[in-house]
Amino acid sequence: MRRVLLAALVLVLGLVFAGAAGATNYVVLFAGKSVPASASSRIQQAGGTIVASYGQIGVVIAKSDSGAFRGKLMKNVDIENVSSTAGLAVRLDNSSGPGNGDKPNVPATDGDTFSGLQWDMRQIHTPEAHAITGGSPSVLVGDIDTGIDFSHPDLAPNIDVGASANCLSGAPVAGRAAQDDNGHGTHTAGTIAAASNGIGIVGVAPNVRIAGIKAGNADGFFFPEAVICAFMWAGSHHMDVTNNSYFADPYYFNCRNDPTQRAIWKGEARAIQYAQQQGVLVVAAEGNFADDLAHPTQDVTSPDDTTPVVRPVTNACVVIPVEIPGVVGVTADGHNQQANGGYLKSFYSSYGVGSANVVAPGGDSLFGVNAEAVNGRVLSTWPADIPCAPDRKLVDTSVTPPAVYCYAQGTSMASPHATGVAALIASQFGHMRRGQLAAMLEQTGDPQTCPSSLPPGYSDFVSVNNGAPQICQGGAGYNSWYGKGQVNALSAVTHAP
Repeated sequence: MRRVLLAALVLVLGLVFAGAAGATNYVVLFAGKSVPASASSRIQQAGGTIVASYGQIGVVIAKSDSGAFRGKLMKNVDIENVSSTAGLAVRLDNSSGPGNGDKPNVPATDGDTFSGLQWDMRQIHTPEAHAITGGSPSVLVGDIDTGIDFSHPDLAPNIDVGASANCLSGAPVAGRAAQDDNGHGTHTAGTIAAASNGIGIVGVAPNVRIAGIKAGNADGFFFPEAVICAFMWAGSHHMDVTNNSYFADPYYFNCRNDPTQRAIWKGEARAIQYAQQQGVLVVAAEGNFADDLAHPTQDVTSPDDTTPVVRPVTNACVVIPVEIPGVVGVTADGHNQQANGGYLKSFYSSYGVGSANVVAPGGDSLFGVNAEAVNGRVLSTWPADIPCAPDRKLVDTSVTPPAVYCYAQGTSMASPHATGVAALIASQFGHMRRGQLAAMLEQTGDPQTCPSSLPPGYSDFVSVNNGAPQICQGGAGYNSWYGKGQVNALSAVTHAP
């Protein structure tokens, strides 16, 4: 049955797992959360050079062609670990200053060309919220993804070019170097902040600023050095919230005691925690493997840079970034109401007590197709030069050149809805502590109970990694499928903290 689900996911979501060879970067993890002054000379003596140094978290990204590089560095007692990042990435499932001027925190309208197709926005009550506020340009959202299409007419008004960066090398390159060459980042960015300008669609927070932080390359691979760089950039720029629709590291589950994984996952965790300490709310996708992250027993998809090997895992193994403490985990639902209220969790969405905080529309092309959601997927912005399947592509010819949009589904699409609602909260009530923002996002959602029944065929979709059936645990106040409920933009902007 696990093979049935995996095959269906490959077909329906477009999941691809493959390696990316040729990287020569290393993550050097110092025992203390600082980088000593001697780091440069020691790395040079070991046969390497520094690409980027993040003294705030005790991590250096280094480059070397020497096979003895790691061994030489590990002789230093203050270096906790060194890991080559060659091939260590997770491939996406396919799943100048701001141009917004001084627009205040004002309402927005939802009458753009394709607004009628945005079932996802109506499901979380964004049109009603927009009658109160479309967000404020004082709020800055970082979209850590494959970059952003700076030329897209539905995004350009809200992009903060100066706050955008390309982190692929491990060291940030600011500005338009963060151009999207994959499409995924532009899609998530549109859900967050597509402008209310008569063109295409309207995002959840159409007046906020958005920065593209490119941590995924054209093939959709997220290398550890890029992920570390991205969170350090977001933290140093004091972004209000970041969206994270990906998984980091070659192992889906990252085990604390595995020497191959330790430096990488710990370096990433330190970078995430640094961003959080700077006030950044980190929102992340739960994943598309129908896995119960609270009860992992097996990983059959890792390492994805070579041939996956079946390996046992326990709760000592975590998925990054969604299982890092303080991260808001988002599961996906479609446009298919349950008999006992609420909407059914998307068939592919992972879940779990402790990791799932809220649910948001991610689409469901198998169980969520109806008159309003014509193919069950979420429509959003897309680069004109990146292919989108003809049956999922829409073009707004009211502008020159025409603006392109594409339908997609996944928890990658759910997470930016929650990110956008968080941005609306910060816009309406002012900048607030990260924990307070997370609490408001969760507490203003619509509680959803575990389903009383499932549609025919749903139970066929079991965990990709261990074949376990999908079981919802908990009550209306909190459960493993929906967390504290589906995000509600209207409630979020009308309930004062």
